[in-house]
Amino acid sequence: MKTLLVIIISLLLSITSISANETSPLKVGFTAGNPEVTSINAITFGPEGILFIGDSKSAQVVAIDLSAHAKTDNSKVRIDKLDQQIADMLGAAIDQIQITDMVVNPENNNIYISVMHGSGNPLLLRVENNALKTVALDNVSFTKSEITDPVSNEAKDRRGRQLRRWAVADIKYTNGKVLLSGLSNKEFASTFRSIDFPFNKKQNYGSLEIYHAAHGKYETHAPIKTFLTADISGVTHIVAAYTCTPLVVFPMSDVKPGEHTKGRTIAELGSGNSPLDIVEVKSDNAHYLLISNSNRPLMRLDFDDLESFKASLTEPVTIKGAAVGVDYVNMPFVNVQQLDAYDKGFVMIQRESSGNLALKHGSSWWLSK
Repeated sequence: MKTLLVIIISLLLSITSISANETSPLKVGFTAGNPEVTSINAITFGPEGILFIGDSKSAQVVAIDLSAHAKTDNSKVRIDKLDQQIADMLGAAIDQIQITDMVVNPENNNIYISVMHGSGNPLLLRVENNALKTVALDNVSFTKSEITDPVSNEAKDRRGRQLRRWAVADIKYTNGKVLLSGLSNKEFASTFRSIDFPFNKKQNYGSLEIYHAAHGKYETHAPIKTFLTADISGVTHIVAAYTCTPLVVFPMSDVKPGEHTKGRTIAELGSGNSPLDIVEVKSDNAHYLLISNSNRPLMRLDFDDLESFKASLTEPVTIKGAAVGVDYVNMPFVNVQQLDAYDKGFVMIQRESSGNLALKHGSSWWLSK
């Protein structure tokens, strides 16, 4: 009798678990198995523990359910020799690995790091109590969508470098949409995509044009390197950073399927540089954008300045490295390679002056006025 009771309780728990999963409209259509991720170029979180992976090589977006990952104590996050630890996990040399992105799940502060091995194999890691744990990708609950008209595998830039990795430059989720920046195979290659989620066959994208002050001309080819969506004066905007280094805003309502959209260039942040990450952070009395860069310190822009700047840059910036437009503050953090908002502050991967590559927490002290 006791055995029968145990079986009945187990069945009820199983049915309850299945029902709970099926009641989530976002996870309708998820299936268990191998999504065949061949590259991880950018990652972001949506609600309910759903991680979105931008896979340029296979020209696809993969959504993976990571809600089963329990919250871990990363309140004093610090991992030194991060690249060496990853290389050791893979049995590889440091120069054979590339950290491609880092993201924090805002629902539980779990930190995830994506890596590409020199062999072309992708790897997803989770930080658990200041240790790295591999997240298996060969048997997960997932759904995915192909990217239409991606830049071709054969396309190269003027220096002969393959462009396919820019099929997905950055990825974000907002209000039932997966947003992608990257390159398409069209004449005006710089493309911004909006894909409904849960995925269906509908995929909208349009081409973008910006005034590049350091180059002194309008451009339609350079991809958005990193972006986010943010409310500026009560209107949702795409805030986009490009290489060398215009900062541009597009009202979301202006970016429409199949149309060519001109952005408003609000800053030139200094030529000879490439933006790596842009995040929105808030404290009790302040609201900022943080931008990490390849050849500049971590930048902090006040949202009050973004909202008060109504102009658009349309004239060349001829002084090498000069900055114009919206003001920013250089923070005392250089060589910040990855960045995300985290626990009333931020978390970053930084190459320190000693050569140590560290994953560490940035205090909210830097975000107060």
